[in-house]
Amino acid sequence: MAKVAIGAGHGYHTPGKRTPDGEREWSFNNKVVTAAVMHLKEYGIDVLRLDDPSGKTDVPLSTRTNKANEWDADILISYHHNANIGKWGNWTGTETYYYPGASTGLALAKAIHPSIVGVMGLRDRGIKTANLHMVRESKMPAILIEGGFMDSTIDIKVMRNDEVLERAGKALADAIADYFGVQAKPSKPSKPAPEPKPSKKYKSVVDYMKDHKMDASFNNRKRLAEKYGIKNYRGTASQNVTLLNKLQGRFVKSTAS
Repeated sequence: MAKVAIGAGHGYHTPGKRTPDGEREWSFNNKVVTAAVMHLKEYGIDVLRLDDPSGKTDVPLSTRTNKANEWDADILISYHHNANIGKWGNWTGTETYYYPGASTGLALAKAIHPSIVGVMGLRDRGIKTANLHMVRESKMPAILIEGGFMDSTIDIKVMRNDEVLERAGKALADAIADYFGVQAKPSKPSKPAPEPKPSKKYKSVVDYMKDHKMDASFNNRKRLAEKYGIKNYRGTASQNVTLLNKLQGRFVKSTAS
């Protein structure tokens, strides 16, 4: 089973990690990571979350990478949203980082980055290298994703859309599954609908129709079947029972009025 260590960058109360309006970076990161974890589990992929899922604590970087290394994760994903100067501006884009010279990190970035860019719909700032703790101290292939700029008047419109962030999480999970060559688990087949039970009073729809002075011919039954939503009427036993039940319901209502 593939093992993925993943974390939302920072914590809810981490100083400075917020928009000019006070929105917390962790809140944006968490929505993506929460969706990713859910979909990864649907693939049957084992997941270790490195941050505090409540956001109350900003788990130290060394603690995060130590957990991933001790768990022997296959890959590590650290999910963030960027900032420039902390004041609103028109900079924009999604970028992904790996450790300089790490060919496996580059391969992972190439497998993941395009999916995030596609969902966010922002400028593709590309795949880059940086001497960041999360990608440097991880023994496994590791990347750090910056989904967009939280001090951008362009990107913040996307980041405030929970549906987009949830889709980014799903896209991240799908890309990871594809990286490992994991197929989605087949959904459980739904139980067939029970056969309708015939009326206790009437043995057949024809008996009912004759008793109520109705035209019981096949063509008239077909016309009534279409009226009551019984598709492709061929006069089968099941269709006739359904039609009988429909007609009895109609008859009861009309007499009650």
